[in-house]
Amino acid sequence: MESQSQSQSQSRFTLGKQSSLAPDWDCSRHDEVDAPDAVVLDPSVRLMYSANEGDVDSIQDLLSSGTNVNFRDIDGRTALHIAACQGLADVVQLLLDHGAEVDPKDRWGSTPLADAVHYQNQQVIELLEKHGATPPVCDKAPTHAQNAREVPEYEINPRELDFSRSVNITKGTFRSASWRGIHVAVKTLRQELFTDDNKIKAFMDELSLLQKLRHPNIVQFLGAVTQSIPMMIVTEYLPKGDLREYLRQRGALRPITAVKFALDIARGLNYLHEHKPEAVVHRDLEPSNILRDDSGHLKVADFGVSKILKVAKTVKDMSETHLDSSWRYVAPEVYRNEEYDTKVDVFSFALILQEMIEGSPPFSSTPEYEVPKAYVANQRPPFRASEKHYPYGLKELIEECWHEEPLSRPTFGQVIKRLDYINDQMDCSTSWKAKPMRCFHNFGLILKRDSSHSGSRSSQSTMR
Repeated sequence: MESQSQSQSQSRFTLGKQSSLAPDWDCSRHDEVDAPDAVVLDPSVRLMYSANEGDVDSIQDLLSSGTNVNFRDIDGRTALHIAACQGLADVVQLLLDHGAEVDPKDRWGSTPLADAVHYQNQQVIELLEKHGATPPVCDKAPTHAQNAREVPEYEINPRELDFSRSVNITKGTFRSASWRGIHVAVKTLRQELFTDDNKIKAFMDELSLLQKLRHPNIVQFLGAVTQSIPMMIVTEYLPKGDLREYLRQRGALRPITAVKFALDIARGLNYLHEHKPEAVVHRDLEPSNILRDDSGHLKVADFGVSKILKVAKTVKDMSETHLDSSWRYVAPEVYRNEEYDTKVDVFSFALILQEMIEGSPPFSSTPEYEVPKAYVANQRPPFRASEKHYPYGLKELIEECWHEEPLSRPTFGQVIKRLDYINDQMDCSTSWKAKPMRCFHNFGLILKRDSSHSGSRSSQSTMR
């Protein structure tokens, strides 16, 4: 039996697609097996041929008769390698069901998963990963630099990232890790997405954008892995979690807390919208993309579908929008696939602000896929909380921010001024005895400004 096994291992399977690390193998070598008679005589090599042809019945018969599912040819190739190259998901599943080793390496170090990625066989990639296949870190990424001088300054050696105590963060997109003595958040471009040029471009666009952003209310970019796979984006880690989880635990927030949180969000978005030379639209503003830091302040995160506004100052692109996001916070013009600008973030902001006061997501009892239709029909989440939970001017601000007409929505610069007035007003009402003169002065300013604002709105109504 041993001599027979050794004889079989001298065979080389050369039909079809070859190893991803040596795809141009010279098929003129004398020791290959390529004759039909040889396939008939050797059940193990016949298994390889059947895997290449997708002959499920033949594979089933061979395995049932005792043929080794993990047979390797002279190059260390298995039937699983062959089926992965060919993109035959049904064959891959059959081999795995019969105990095929999921990560065997051929003589060049290529695994079935590496072969499937090389030949862009998406269904096989997903199947192998489901069964625990893992790519080697040393594999080159699509953005691999040709020489050392082209490696970006922000590049992080993946071996410096310790995931031994990792946990998933915010929608599972990010994982925590340890890097050079600090905790960080790591966003990974999944292995199967390397076959999708659009996903790779989106990843690089997000990376390019993050390098330009510096603000206290924007999550800080630290570095990235772009020279090996899996590719990663590394940002600061905020252990307090996201606003979605916070609202689930706390429910409705105190008005003074909701307004302070709203100011943090508005300041972060105002920075994006005022970014020079071009504004940045977040496009995915929702509670799970807003994180809490140690001091209790909020930071805007996850710029995977953000867009930089060019000269036209509007965008129209649904290809990457809200694939993994909640439709409850999407402006009606986005749902209608119309051109839109920074005001889509203002719309989402209004819904988040109202949610912090009400304690439940917008239209929480309505199926998510139905919510955008309500917005298009100019329906908005009802105000159920008592009037005392809406400080003077707050409800009106929310209604203006989710206005049907984007041009009628305020900018975040205007939102910040309005929220500052409201915050000062609440601060005075809770500490009047402690700071009577200061509060009296601020209250006078607020009345004056509100009067001016009301006059402006009145004149606008007259113009209509």
